[in-house]
Amino acid sequence: MRKVFAYQIAESIDLRLFRKTYTGKEYFANMSEAFYIGDDERYFYAFSYGVVVFSNYDEIKISELIEFTKPFCKNILSEKMWDEIDVHDNAGYDRFGFNEIHLSRFDPDVMRIVMLNVGQSAALDYFSQQAASLLESTKIHTLELERSGKIHIGNKQLMRFIGKTLNMKNSIVENLYIIDSPDETWDDEYLNKIDTVLKNTFDIKDRFRDIDYQLQIIKDNLNLFVDMTHTRRSQNLEIIVIILILFEVIHALIKEF
Repeated sequence: MRKVFAYQIAESIDLRLFRKTYTGKEYFANMSEAFYIGDDERYFYAFSYGVVVFSNYDEIKISELIEFTKPFCKNILSEKMWDEIDVHDNAGYDRFGFNEIHLSRFDPDVMRIVMLNVGQSAALDYFSQQAASLLESTKIHTLELERSGKIHIGNKQLMRFIGKTLNMKNSIVENLYIIDSPDETWDDEYLNKIDTVLKNTFDIKDRFRDIDYQLQIIKDNLNLFVDMTHTRRSQNLEIIVIILILFEVIHALIKEF
């Protein structure tokens, strides 16, 4: 039995620079992920969306690799998000449980699919937390709107809040491709089976839909805030125009008399 641990350690990892520096044996890599094979069937997986996954590594080596990865990270998290699963190499049958799987086939391709799904699960925990935080931030202003009928926030401050929220939302959206299955699962029936079962085990698609739903609510709230800002700005311009007209009228009357 071997444990697979996945950690969300940062917002993103610069894999291009990481791959140039890390000397491990690279089994598979592209722009968004790099999968390495070590001695004694140890596996290490790094993803551009800030996740690292380990199989058959002890705690000391895991800590060392995380520290090695940090210089290539953007916005390191103060508290790591993580997930895990136990993998049993049992020749002859497959069995899948809540937090463990028994595999009749064991090779680097199988382990890559297993570690990919555990990594996706850890990332979705992080994105779910980010989406919930965004939703809570917008809820503060919607509650204020419900209670007072307006938002007590300056235009500049509101625009900064909208900009910050949109940047965070875009960061989440840019990385939600992670739920996609790798191309290898289309060509290998066993890999497709493992990938499908694990996506169900970790509720990958349901959790993705929850995040997508939260992002849609956030988008609707931001559209409302923008509309209100435009309306308030138009009203202010109308008031300024009225004041100027009144000033001209008063000035004309003074001249007349």
